[in-house]
Amino acid sequence: MEKEETMVGQPTTTVKAVYDVDDKPPLKEAVPLGLQHVLAMFAGNVTVPIIIAGVLGLTIGERAFLIQCAMLVAGLTTLVQANKIGPVGANLPIVMGTSFGFVPTSIAIGGAYGLSGILGAAFIGGLFQAVLGFFLKTLRKYFVPVVTGTVLLTIGLSLMPTGINYFAGGVGAADFGSFSNLFLGFLVLAIVIFCNQFLKGFASMSAILIGIVVGYLVAIPMGKVSFAAVGEAAWFSIPTPFVYGMTFHWSAIAAMLIMFIVTTVETVGDISGITVGGAGREATDKELSGGIIADGLSSSFAAIFNALPNTSYSQNVGIVSFTGVMSRWVVTIGAFFLIAAALFPKLGALIAVMPQSVLGGAAVIMFAMIATSGIVLITKSALNRRNLLIVAVSLGLGLGLGSVPDALQFFPESVKLIFAGSGIVVAALVALFLNIILPEDTGRNA
Repeated sequence: MEKEETMVGQPTTTVKAVYDVDDKPPLKEAVPLGLQHVLAMFAGNVTVPIIIAGVLGLTIGERAFLIQCAMLVAGLTTLVQANKIGPVGANLPIVMGTSFGFVPTSIAIGGAYGLSGILGAAFIGGLFQAVLGFFLKTLRKYFVPVVTGTVLLTIGLSLMPTGINYFAGGVGAADFGSFSNLFLGFLVLAIVIFCNQFLKGFASMSAILIGIVVGYLVAIPMGKVSFAAVGEAAWFSIPTPFVYGMTFHWSAIAAMLIMFIVTTVETVGDISGITVGGAGREATDKELSGGIIADGLSSSFAAIFNALPNTSYSQNVGIVSFTGVMSRWVVTIGAFFLIAAALFPKLGALIAVMPQSVLGGAAVIMFAMIATSGIVLITKSALNRRNLLIVAVSLGLGLGLGSVPDALQFFPESVKLIFAGSGIVVAALVALFLNIILPEDTGRNA
């Protein structure tokens, strides 16, 4: 069902929801659209446990187990976000996955207390975020469009280098930046643009999936795909909880709590990006509150199943904005794909061996769409000098310190881990702080 809604703001923008939140596309459309969401987030979801396993010196078998746990948790928590249970869940097409934002803090905690220390701190931090979600209606006055829009814009801009890294073959690849990798990236990019703009109906909505599948198939005769990992993977396996246990250390918990505050702001931005980019409206209090509660409880649940904190995935926000498909049903099907990949490791391995340059061709569009959704959200506030100053200072400090982390080299290690590792953290805190202390501008627009 196609619906058109006009957003109130400066300037006026019209956004079409091809399928609205409660619409159910036919299975022949919903299944590939759900798979499209999975392909977009799969690499990010499995990369985080690979990084942590490598830092902690875990075995190859343990790494495979952590990847399996990450997929299972992402699938189950996505189901809750898209199909709320009581106050838990946004009831929106939100895809959950293991968060990159927690990697620097997790590495520091893991070095001191091992994986059990990471999981214990994440379990407490998730409960803390869930409590914040219950009080969001009181806190929402601080999450005005200029703040959430700035955070969303920062997320998109911060992810663009990641998209280009994928595009060139993936960080650490022996052929990084090779013409063959760039060819695959541009091929996928061109196909996505063509399908979205020149085709109609399902072909337009599934442009990202079509581009990725074609890129994958082209990569096989180019020698870019090795199916060895698929052959080695088990046919069926069930992840078990509490394999590594949990230990609780105040220093680790304190660092995690700060990260969960920032993640709350990011989640508000992601949820706002979905409703603004997909349906041309702001998120409701119930959607924001339910989304953050689910975000927190998902991270605590993830810790039980040996996985790192889970949060809403920004690249999937980009897909919703790009396709206009707001259907929860589509994301629900994607969640079942993730669960199947966890229970049937060969299926997960088949996706995991996809060349990163193929994903990069779609990622550069998805990440840029997140940034443009942030711009749209910012323009819902008056573009006066006060609000433009908030955006400018937040982006300047956030992206600046994120690009030059050595600027904080003389600060304590705990401070550097929180602020130097992510421009999103700095931008979010600066935007919140300035919005609180700066007086409202009642004069003319800039």
